[in-house]
Amino acid sequence: MPLEYFIFGAITFFLTGAQCEVTEVFAEAGSQAVLPCKCRPSYPFIPYIIWSNADKGTVWRKDRNGLQYWGASWSPKAGPQRVRCPHSQFERGDFSLQINNVREEDGGDYTCRVAHGERVVEKVVTLRITKVSVSSSVPIWGVGVSISCNVTPWPHGASVRWTLNNSPFVPQTGMASNRGTSTNVVREKATARLTGKWTCVVDYRGKEGRASAALTVRGVITPSKDDSKVYAAVGSAVTLPCVFSPGLIPSNPVWEKLKPGFLFNPAPGPLPASFSPSKPFSPRPNDQSASLKEVEFEDEGRYRCSGAVEGQRLTRNMQLVVAKIHSSVPSKNTGSVTLTCQLTDASEVTNYEWVHVVYDLNGTQSVGSIQKGKTLSMSTVSEENQGEWACHFYGKHGLLGNVTYHIQLMSGLSGQEPSGVSHNTAALVGLSFLLLVLLLILAQMYKNHQRRKRIFQFPALETIVHTVSNEREERERNQVKK
Repeated sequence: MPLEYFIFGAITFFLTGAQCEVTEVFAEAGSQAVLPCKCRPSYPFIPYIIWSNADKGTVWRKDRNGLQYWGASWSPKAGPQRVRCPHSQFERGDFSLQINNVREEDGGDYTCRVAHGERVVEKVVTLRITKVSVSSSVPIWGVGVSISCNVTPWPHGASVRWTLNNSPFVPQTGMASNRGTSTNVVREKATARLTGKWTCVVDYRGKEGRASAALTVRGVITPSKDDSKVYAAVGSAVTLPCVFSPGLIPSNPVWEKLKPGFLFNPAPGPLPASFSPSKPFSPRPNDQSASLKEVEFEDEGRYRCSGAVEGQRLTRNMQLVVAKIHSSVPSKNTGSVTLTCQLTDASEVTNYEWVHVVYDLNGTQSVGSIQKGKTLSMSTVSEENQGEWACHFYGKHGLLGNVTYHIQLMSGLSGQEPSGVSHNTAALVGLSFLLLVLLLILAQMYKNHQRRKRIFQFPALETIVHTVSNEREERERNQVKK
C-alpha cells in the first residue's frame, strides 16, 4: 500500500509539473542525519510540505494553515521526538529534514514534496546508515575477533576501506569477507595490534560514509608488545613489568629467563640470584611484575612472563638491556682516561650524552658541562673533571636510561678502584719508612752494645783510656782560660 501511494503521488505531481532529484546521504548510527530539500521560495504563497518514507509512509507534514503532523512511527507519542523540520529556514527555501539518533531501520528512500501554489518541487533522498560491529569489544588476547562494516541499505558497487587509529589497516592473516567488490568484514586474532578506533570508510557515487567502533584487547597491557626493552645500569635495581588488563587475575603466574640462540620456542634457563617475583597476595593481583635488586652485567637477556586467564595462557616476552661504563687504563704521561658507555644491546640507541654532575659541601647538586658521543676522554689531574659523570643514552622517542661513573682523585687515577689503590700505596710507603727507621735505630744500638762488650773484656785498658781522656779534657779547659 505505501508503495502504491508513493507511485500514485509521484505520477500526480509529475503531471502538475513536479521537479525530481535524487541525493545520497550517509549517516552513522546514533548520529544526526540531515536530508536536504532546497528550492526557490515563492511568495506570497504559504508552502505545503510533506516528507514521506517509501516503506513507512508519512514522516512529517505541514499544511498551509501551519498545522504539523507526524507519522505513526515518528510521532512524539511513540517516544522522544527524533524528527523536525526547522521553520526558521523556510524563508530561504530550505525544507531539510533532521532525524536525530538515527537507527539502522531508518535507512531507505525519502521523498520531499514542496507545493507553492500550483508549482510543486519533489526531491528524493536515499539515507544510508553506516555502523561498525565488533564480535567482542573486549576480546581476550589470542581469541578470534571479527569487525564488520554494515550499511543499510547496502550500496551495490561501493568500495570499503578500513583505518585503525586513523592509519590504513592491512589484514595480516588475509582473512576477510567480501560483499561484491568490498571488504566489509575483517577477521583477525586478537592482539594489542588491534586495539584502538576502527573506522569503516564507504565510497559510493562521490559520497563518503563513515562509522567507527572502539576495540580493546584484554591481556598483558604492560609491556604493550613482545620484545620490549627494559634498560638498567650495573649495580642498580630494576623492575620487569608484567601488568594484565584491569579485572584480569592470572592464575599460576610464571617468570622465566630464556636461553639465547632460540628464536622459536626458546628453552628457559636459571633466573638471576637477585631476581624477586611479585608477592602472591599483592593489592593489585593483575600486576605480576618482578624485580632485580642489584643488576649484574650477566643478567642481560630475554625474560618471559605468563599467566592463565579464561582458559588462555597469556605470555609476554621482554629484553633486559644492561649498561655500564668501561674506563681505560690512565696514562702516566698525560694523566688522561677514556670512558666508554657500553650496552648489551644498543640497537635502539640513536645518540649518547655525557653530563657532569657536581656536589658541593652541602650536598647540593649542580650540572656542569655536557658532551656528546659514546666515549669521553678527560684528564683526571684536572680539578674541573672531579665528581660524577653520567652517560645518558637516547632513542627515537627520548631518554632510554643512564649510567654513572665517579672521578674522586686528582692523582691521574680515576674511579673507585684506582683511588683505593692510591690509598694502599701511600700506607705501604709510610709503613716501609717507619720500619727502616726502626731498623737503623736497632742497628745503632747493636753496634754500641758490641763496642761496650769488647771494652769490658780489658778493664786495665779501660782505666788507661779513661785517664787519658780526662787529661785531654783538662788541658783543653786550661787553654781556654789562658
